[in-house]
Amino acid sequence: MSTRDLLTDEQLTDGLRSLPEWHLEGDSIRRTVQARDFPAAIRIVVAVAEQAEAMDHHPDIDIRWRNLHFTLSTHSSGGVTALDLRLAALIDAAALAEA
Repeated sequence: MSTRDLLTDEQLTDGLRSLPEWHLEGDSIRRTVQARDFPAAIRIVVAVAEQAEAMDHHPDIDIRWRNLHFTLSTHSSGGVTALDLRLAALIDAAALAEA
C-alpha cells in the first residue's frame, strides 16, 4: 500500500484513535491548535512547514491570532491517506513542543 492510497473507513478510524485532537470533516481531517501567543503560533507553523516541505505534503493552515486551524487531505488521491496521518502526528508534536 502506498502512503498516497486512500484509507478505508476502518483504517481511518484506527488511525484517528492515536490522534485524538483530529476529526474527520468531509474528505479531510482537521484540528485546531491554540498556542499561548502569536509568536508561539508562528513557531508552530514554521516547524510544520519544514516537516511538510520535507514530506512534499502540505497542509491547509488558517492562522487566526493564536489559533491555528490545520486541514489535511491528499488532494491528488481525493481524501485522507497515510501521509495525512503521518503529517497530523508531526503537527501534534510541533504543537506539544510549544505548549
